[in-house]
Amino acid sequence: MFHFFLRLVVKDGQDIQQLQVRSKIGKLSGVVGIICNLILAGSKLAVGLIAASVSIMADALNNLSDAASSIVTLLGFKMAEKPADEEHPYGHARFEYLSGLAVAVMIILIGFELAKSSVEKILNPSAVEMTFVTGFVLVLSIVVKMWLWLFNSKMSKMINSTTLMATAEDSRNDAITTGVVFAAALIEYFTSWQIDGFMGLAVAVFILYSGISLAKQTISPLLGENANPELREMIVDYMKECPKVLGYHDLMVHDYGPGQRFASIHVEMDKDEDVLLCHELIDDMERECLESHGIHLVIHYDPIVTNDPELDRLRQIVIELLKKRDERLSIHDFRMVVGKEHTNLIFDISLPTELLGQEKNLKEMLEKGLNDLGETTYYTVITFDLLAFN
Repeated sequence: MFHFFLRLVVKDGQDIQQLQVRSKIGKLSGVVGIICNLILAGSKLAVGLIAASVSIMADALNNLSDAASSIVTLLGFKMAEKPADEEHPYGHARFEYLSGLAVAVMIILIGFELAKSSVEKILNPSAVEMTFVTGFVLVLSIVVKMWLWLFNSKMSKMINSTTLMATAEDSRNDAITTGVVFAAALIEYFTSWQIDGFMGLAVAVFILYSGISLAKQTISPLLGENANPELREMIVDYMKECPKVLGYHDLMVHDYGPGQRFASIHVEMDKDEDVLLCHELIDDMERECLESHGIHLVIHYDPIVTNDPELDRLRQIVIELLKKRDERLSIHDFRMVVGKEHTNLIFDISLPTELLGQEKNLKEMLEKGLNDLGETTYYTVITFDLLAFN
């Protein structure tokens, strides 16, 4: 079934990482979600009214909100297709994130409304009429929602979409929610316990929790979260394979939406290498990274000294002093300026967030350790970078 739907949008073996194919898959997911959720919402609303069940009607409204969410997802992928223009030179791919945030807000609003209705049902309970049709619709809903969960999960993994993964998780949650509603109807049918309002409230709380969790997931990339480990590893692995590169640091990734990722990194090369050759290699690396990985990479060239034993000795001493303080501490861009009365050691330290505010203590600790050698007076000129970028 999944391959059938995929063949509808991806023909002739197109690369699913292409932006056009990605958009088609996202829009297909939206259309499928709209159709399925509208059918479920109508069926549940009908049996909910017949059975006088607030929890079933609450579940129907939840499906209706899911249909609206699918419309927003569809529009989000459609808007994300728009190419870059003068006002938005980085493109419009973040519309996919905005659509996910809109879905989250809708879910939260529906959750509040359902909670209100459920509290009213608890204060003014009424009997729920359980029939074969009611049971059939609820079981059908569980089956359809589980299928939507599997469908969207597979599609989200294909195109690495957080929006579709959130949609998949929402479908899974709906299947669980409907299961709770079905259990409430059965319990009330066999025991006459009027727990429909309480179950409806539980459904509302679950919906609110899902909406808040989804909002956190979609807001994070909009705020500028760190690059995911897979992307960082891909860039770093590529750097390792590049000729003449001795080291790298200060990797920063800016996410303007799927397919619109910009990154910068510093690469270290031997200062004795031909500068024009190094420049040519860097140009090739930037071009290859865009063509192979879809990342607009800007590389800063750092020439380093590789044949100075004294520089290497002092670098190693600094590294050992830092490791005694915290194993995560590391340095780069290590240089030395020798004067008549003192020596300046100039370098960067990659600092974990837990050690922010400890910069002065670290500098004093290093200078004490170096000057305890009794060789000369050492001063350190340190730039502190976040470890997240190194």
